[in-house]
Amino acid sequence: MRLSSPYPLSALLHLFYPRYCLGCLTDLPMEQALICPVCEYSLPTTGFEKLADNPVEKIFHGRLHLQAGSATYFFSKDSLMQDLIFALKYRNQKEAGTWLGIKMGGWLAASKRFETVDCIIPLPLHPEKIFIRGYNQAQLIADGISSSWKKPVFSNAILREKFTSTQTKQNRDNRWLNMQNVFTVRDPSLLRNRHCLLVDDVITTGATLEACGKALLQIEGCQISIATAAYTPLIS
Repeated sequence: MRLSSPYPLSALLHLFYPRYCLGCLTDLPMEQALICPVCEYSLPTTGFEKLADNPVEKIFHGRLHLQAGSATYFFSKDSLMQDLIFALKYRNQKEAGTWLGIKMGGWLAASKRFETVDCIIPLPLHPEKIFIRGYNQAQLIADGISSSWKKPVFSNAILREKFTSTQTKQNRDNRWLNMQNVFTVRDPSLLRNRHCLLVDDVITTGATLEACGKALLQIEGCQISIATAAYTPLIS
């Protein structure tokens, strides 16, 4: 005779595999897998998706023709947003990317400035970098955006053929130089006459996004917008 448990499976899983808020370490129920509502409310949103000529768009003035540009949150050192980005990029917490993407998708869907977007393109990583990390964080964010905004994701539309070292400690000039001739469009016909949303995690100088965007703008009729999870001014 099979005995049934008086507790639901979700409760038993939570008992043996508890989850804690990334921000305040509060015990989280299973359906809240990342941060608690209080910490989510504390995240500093930018409102850039509603604002023309915002700081993200100004980065690309005279360099790249954008339909629109945005970043959903402000990034600063020793903040919860830094913890979220680091968890995604360096601690194998893939759910952080999906969570950020879902939040981004909600804000973007509500903005008329992005309403003509046809598809989402995650900023590609070099295969060697994917092998090291195990995944592309921009892909996870793009998938999250798609789940809440219902736009298709074209993951393999553009390739990153040149391996570059991390940009984090590079100065402005070196960042631009490192990104020359890095990206190649795989199938131009897929993106012809489309408005593509190029997605990444954090923007500072925009050097990598600019290089990728320039490759996309070589396609007939292609338009681009940019959205990142976070924005931080370049300090150096």
